[in-house]
Amino acid sequence: MSDADLVQSIARLVPARSHVLDLGCGDGALLELLMRQHQCTGYGIEYDDAKVLACMQRGVNVLQLNLLHGLKTFADQSFDVVLQIDTLQHLRNAETMLRETARVGRIGVVAFPNFAHWPNRLSVLRGRMPVNARLPYEWYDTPNIRVGTFADFEVLAKKNGLRILDAFGLQDGREVRTWPNALAGTAVFKLQRH
Repeated sequence: MSDADLVQSIARLVPARSHVLDLGCGDGALLELLMRQHQCTGYGIEYDDAKVLACMQRGVNVLQLNLLHGLKTFADQSFDVVLQIDTLQHLRNAETMLRETARVGRIGVVAFPNFAHWPNRLSVLRGRMPVNARLPYEWYDTPNIRVGTFADFEVLAKKNGLRILDAFGLQDGREVRTWPNALAGTAVFKLQRH
């Protein structure tokens, strides 16, 4: 799945005119699309200097913050939607940030590479860590500090008192609702606090 496909798929989950917080917003492509096509407002949070500059060049409001410090500066439900797209697997405080996503937003949307996708399983059975379009790094240089699966996230959400409003996989630009744990390279969850 290309980055553009992922951005388009996630954008469909965000209601028009929402106030959005995008955690780990990268170059701001998703937030720019939401502003342009959905008349959304909001902010991106990014730590990397070059990506902050890219956001600014796109006209995206961006705050340079380290997510290890949480989201204490934001009040409960101060955003309609909080996005965590390809961010969770990079965070040391993933569980805390998941709860913060649900606290700060009326709804949260989380997406991450699904390590249980069948080609990944096959690669591990062959004795090698997977390297593919969704997981493009070798084991020794990956920015991912953890790997998770669609099924793992369901357990994590329940453990943290979060209600899953929608869950599906994404593969080759299409939604996968049948056996997403095995048939999708990306896991997507829409959630909120109970």
